[in-house]
Amino acid sequence: MNDKQQLLEMLKGEFNRWEDLLANLSEEQITAPQLRDNWSIKDMIAHLWAWQQRSIARLEAARLNRDPEFPKWPAQLDPQSEDDTPHINASLYAAYREQPWASVHRDWQAGFRRFLELGEAMPEPALLEPGRYTWLGGAPLAVVLRSSYEHHDEHFGYVLAGLWQHRTMKIV
Repeated sequence: MNDKQQLLEMLKGEFNRWEDLLANLSEEQITAPQLRDNWSIKDMIAHLWAWQQRSIARLEAARLNRDPEFPKWPAQLDPQSEDDTPHINASLYAAYREQPWASVHRDWQAGFRRFLELGEAMPEPALLEPGRYTWLGGAPLAVVLRSSYEHHDEHFGYVLAGLWQHRTMKIV
């Protein structure tokens, strides 16, 4: 998982996997609180979208050769921090839980597509060279692509487990 094309193919596959799953569920199934911490699949997608905005900001910063301009999260949160992830996640949940499914889905899709476009536009050396972007603490930009894939993959597993536990969907 070290070259640009491989990373992008993995991300495209993850996007398609999510879209296939969502297409096979009703809005009622998507909005029902059936996951960990009483979250719905809609809440999970909103969570992924909120974190996705940080990744987009990093890719845009790399493309423009500047520091990232992070999204406007709720005032008490710092989008540059990962020190208090449970608190950040709880605050993001509260901020976005009232959003309608159609809006959450549309925002997540648009964000994922934008993320892929930015990844495609980056020259491979810019993605793979460690230390190129000081705001990444010495890591190569590819870590942003890899962690987005891993984040979506991890939460896909949570969704499948929740669906199986509630017998909402047959898992084969």
